[in-house]
Amino acid sequence: MKFKVKKVDRSEGLREALYIPGIAVGLKHTMRHFFRNIVGKKDVVTIQYPEEERPVSQRWRGRHRLTRRDDGFLKCVACYMCETVCPAKCIHIEAGEHPDFSVEKYPVRFDIDELRCVFCGLCVEACPKEAIRMDTGVIGMAYHSRESFNFTRDLLRDTYTPNEKTKYTDADLPKPLDQQSALPNSRGIPAP
Repeated sequence: MKFKVKKVDRSEGLREALYIPGIAVGLKHTMRHFFRNIVGKKDVVTIQYPEEERPVSQRWRGRHRLTRRDDGFLKCVACYMCETVCPAKCIHIEAGEHPDFSVEKYPVRFDIDELRCVFCGLCVEACPKEAIRMDTGVIGMAYHSRESFNFTRDLLRDTYTPNEKTKYTDADLPKPLDQQSALPNSRGIPAP
């Protein structure tokens, strides 16, 4: 079988050797963007970050949060599904029995190491009770120490406004005895 070879005519002259047309085209694009940013048209790519934030898509996966039931207690039943499915192994759960029999197991300890998390969303899809979500819209998670990225149950807990169905408040959620028992693998203080 014979291959057909197509010969391309390359006109190599002084114009091509000096790269002048390529430099001129590049400068034209750069100057066009420069003046468009100066004038301030609506399609400007640059944003002034701390004052102005980029709109976040509805499907964007941000920082985790633990949702609550209508009566105010956490939806999480410590089934270990999210911990099992996590490819980064960044979720650690310890289950406990609640004195109220209407509540199944609950997480005595629920920690997520956000530095190890790859934000894949598998924990959200695996949860049978829809207890963990990643729709907080928090974009910038910047802290001064690595230990600040260990998020505990109390930091992940969703905000809750008491209503007529409220049975449990934040005070009813059992608290760890001290900082060391709250974060046994951490050496620092969790972020506020």
